[in-house]
Amino acid sequence: MQVNTVDELISDIRQGRMVVLIDDDAESHNEGVVMVAAEHCDANHVNFMARQARGLVCLTLTEDRCRQLDLPPMVAEPHGEKSNFTLSIEASVGIDTGISAADRARTVQAAVAPHAVPSDIVQPGHIFPLTAMPGGVLTRAGHTEAGSDYARLAGLLPSAVIADILTPEGELADGPALVEFAAKHQLKIGTVADLIHFRLANERTIRRVREGSIQTAHGEFRLTAYRDQTMGEVHIALSRGEIRADQPTPVRVHVTSTLRDLVTSELPGGTSWSLGKCLAHVASVDRGVIVLLAREESSEQLLASIDMALGEEPMPSKGQDVYTTVGLGSQILKDLGVGQIHLMGAPMKYNAISGFDLEVLDYIEPN
Repeated sequence: MQVNTVDELISDIRQGRMVVLIDDDAESHNEGVVMVAAEHCDANHVNFMARQARGLVCLTLTEDRCRQLDLPPMVAEPHGEKSNFTLSIEASVGIDTGISAADRARTVQAAVAPHAVPSDIVQPGHIFPLTAMPGGVLTRAGHTEAGSDYARLAGLLPSAVIADILTPEGELADGPALVEFAAKHQLKIGTVADLIHFRLANERTIRRVREGSIQTAHGEFRLTAYRDQTMGEVHIALSRGEIRADQPTPVRVHVTSTLRDLVTSELPGGTSWSLGKCLAHVASVDRGVIVLLAREESSEQLLASIDMALGEEPMPSKGQDVYTTVGLGSQILKDLGVGQIHLMGAPMKYNAISGFDLEVLDYIEPN
């Protein structure tokens, strides 16, 4: 797949042109959006997204901007890939029905105006804001963060208008279809993975703060503690054996669950990777890395785990925290020297981890 460089995309974005962003350079299992910097967005851009890209027209905003506009999350306990939606919005003045391309562009400009206040917008509306994670693609390797990062790197407000690209049949465009879309409309095309590479050349959102050896119930492990410089949280990595990028390494990026890790409960009809099982597996092969991410389990998440353990709620197809932890976990793994991965976890897509020079070779089932 031939893609443009990060610098080429930045140049077009700075000049108010649209570009296509895809996860990485794989031929399949790829998803893409068309984006334009929010402060350059006009009716023509919105019309193109609605008629040609066909996806939902969304506006990426930083956490600071969401607070400035008093924009809360769409739901109180969001889960999954789209958990960063806020309430939908409309400009409070200067529009008609709100659905026209001109009205939606007007709403975007009202939301990103330098001195915007909550009264400049109303809810609900026809523009769907998404909150970008602090740290951008180095924290969450998603299109939302990529759009905001690209706009910032172009010297503009860190906000973008994006829309998923669908095929004429209404399916998500994938691989060659995304390349064909970009070529047809003469748009430059770039990858989130390349953007991660670009930022990693000069930036990190984590730093080592402690390291040394500790004794566990499963023997000695090397402990490395990292502070997340955007959120202030401390994350821990436990490693064992020689870690080399060219040798496959058993890896687990773990978010604590009370029932799974402390009660050691099992899901009906299946098993999962508790922290104890992860430590035992790494000890048995004498090599591996376990990353423990500081993510507080909310009351609603605990209740959902209880319902699943009791068999009263189906097991989700995607982990509730995976989309907001890929970037952090990947930075830690890269810092420890990991390259090829035997993943202790369920098979699923991990956006743009090639940008961190990581590759998942296969998935290990828990014993």
